[in-house]
Amino acid sequence: MISSSADRFATKIQKLDEKLFRFRLKVVPGASRSKVAGWLGDALKITVAVAPEKGKANAAIEKLLAGFLDLPLSQVSIVAGYTHPHKTIEVCGLDEAALVERLQIPQD
Repeated sequence: MISSSADRFATKIQKLDEKLFRFRLKVVPGASRSKVAGWLGDALKITVAVAPEKGKANAAIEKLLAGFLDLPLSQVSIVAGYTHPHKTIEVCGLDEAALVERLQIPQD
């Protein structure tokens, strides 16, 4: 039987491979400061101080998440929603337990 924490994880994060995951972001560009704000429904809310012009906000998002997850920048990339506040991100290099812990998703 799947535990409730596994259910919550499955609804927010798609496992593509053993160490490759995809999840949604809700981004607020031009904010007063850059931070990972937490889960908002099925998306991780992120604010960045950079304006959304010429890919600067997207680069700031990838850099912020890489630092937050303690991963090299090359292992975090936006794969959809480049010009929209709702984006899809891929993260590689972490196993499921480490990703859950770093994203502060509650576990039973």
